[in-house]
Amino acid sequence: MMDIDFNIFIVDDEETIREGITLALSDRYTLQGFADAETAIVGVMEAPPDLILLDIGLPGMDGVEALGKIKGIHPEALVIMITAYEDINSVITCMKKGAYDYIIKPIHMEGLENTIENALESIRLRKEVRALQERQLTENMPCFIGESNAIHDIMEFIAMVAKSPDTPVLILGETGTGKELIASTIHYRSPNFKGPFVTVNCAAIHKELIESELFGYEKGAFSGASTTGKAGLIEAAEGGTLFLDEVGDMGLDTQAKLLRFLEDGEFYKVGSTVKRHVKTRIVSATNRNLDKMIMEETFRKDLYFRLGVIKINVPSLNERREDTQILARSFMQGFSEKFGKPITGMTEEAEARLLIYSWSGNVRELKNMMERGVLTARGEKLTVEDLGLEEVRRGEIMESGPTGFAPLPPTGVDIQEVRNAMETFYFTEALKMAKGNESKAARLLNLNHHTFRYQRKKILPDD
Repeated sequence: MMDIDFNIFIVDDEETIREGITLALSDRYTLQGFADAETAIVGVMEAPPDLILLDIGLPGMDGVEALGKIKGIHPEALVIMITAYEDINSVITCMKKGAYDYIIKPIHMEGLENTIENALESIRLRKEVRALQERQLTENMPCFIGESNAIHDIMEFIAMVAKSPDTPVLILGETGTGKELIASTIHYRSPNFKGPFVTVNCAAIHKELIESELFGYEKGAFSGASTTGKAGLIEAAEGGTLFLDEVGDMGLDTQAKLLRFLEDGEFYKVGSTVKRHVKTRIVSATNRNLDKMIMEETFRKDLYFRLGVIKINVPSLNERREDTQILARSFMQGFSEKFGKPITGMTEEAEARLLIYSWSGNVRELKNMMERGVLTARGEKLTVEDLGLEEVRRGEIMESGPTGFAPLPPTGVDIQEVRNAMETFYFTEALKMAKGNESKAARLLNLNHHTFRYQRKKILPDD
């Protein structure tokens, strides 16, 4: 169990009550007393406490009004109301506004201590849950460390959408960008974190079998079916999260049944006439262009909108190159500890070549490269040979790209100015061709919408 230091505010205009409670509890908790609601509210704004003992009959702003303001500032603060017996109607009002409990004057210290201990136990459990969730995030999300604005925005968005227990989330991005890690983080930071996290790779299951895998089947439902029947993965994910990876590979028949489940939480096992109901959150992911598939009528438009109530576009590693070295060092440290090798860093040339490498496999490719490099390294620093980057040269990516660039003059060029001018030109042209539609302009530049908006603000700040 975590050792937690709890902060408690005592808000009461009677000094003897503030001093009495402080004397009784100061050996276990950090306490601070206030004679009126106004100064206590300032204290909440500056340093929110875990628990507040709040008198209803305060001078000036009374406890009922103060409770509403405190909850508006710090919704998670637990508030125990202090009241005279005859003011029980006000207590009822406070409980409706979110007060945790109440005590009646004259205060019996034993009863107060029991009430406080019960309240703080709920806070303790909440803090332990958050600590476990944060540890899970730190240990299992190395793909999402970095300094780029794009990745910071993604992490903030994940934290926000995870708060819902059942809103569907669709994660879009190239292979190797960490879509499954995002799905697991959404699960472990959600109210469903104690439930199961079940993963289904839709591309790895034959289209004729995926329906029975998802929804289950009754005995004898089809040739080869188990004689006892089988529960589906949706049932296995009850109370938790079902992650549908590569959802774009799902057949149209199964798409229709998945849509029905998303709409009302009900389904039938294959071969059954009994309707079943399951509560689980659906998180899906794909690296395919679902807009194109909808136009080709290979993916249902209504399912796309239902799966993507919340959409997360994951940037490729090539779109967040400023994070490359940070990620590489993180992976290097992890594998050094795993293999017991005293790797201290990379050579300057190795770091330089990492920055110009074209990451077709994204963060997964970088992770594999660092694992191979650490495992085979003979020195304390990783070299280009250790990482398999011998053939990567400065300018190689440019030379393998489109032709038609102006020749390099003998006096050289300012490459940053050239890059800025090129980006300004293409962003401006894309917006013109798309008639100002950012989504279409992003597709013209092969960028996801999130990255396009972020880069547009930097490239065309006055646009």
